[in-house]
Amino acid sequence: MTASNTLTLLKSTLQKLGKIDPSTVTLEASLSSLNIDSLMLLDLLFEVEDKLGIRIPNDTPNPNTIGELVDLVDDIRAKTAAAH
Repeated sequence: MTASNTLTLLKSTLQKLGKIDPSTVTLEASLSSLNIDSLMLLDLLFEVEDKLGIRIPNDTPNPNTIGELVDLVDDIRAKTAAAH
C-alpha cells in the first residue's frame, strides 16, 4: 500500500469514526487540530489493523500528525510483508 492509499484509508476511517471531513485530513494536519483524542486514535488504529491485517505494537509512540501516522502504518506493513 502506498502512502496515498494509506492516507485514503485514514480519511475514510476518520470520516466514519469521527465524522471528520476527509478534505481536512492531510499529511500535515496534526491529530489535535482534527480533534483526534487518544480514544479516537485507538479506535482508528484498531480499524486500520483490522483492514490491513497488521498489528501495531502497544509500545509504539503516538504520532502527532497524519503524515507520521501514514509513515507508521506503512513501516509496519513493510515489516509484516518482509516477515512472511
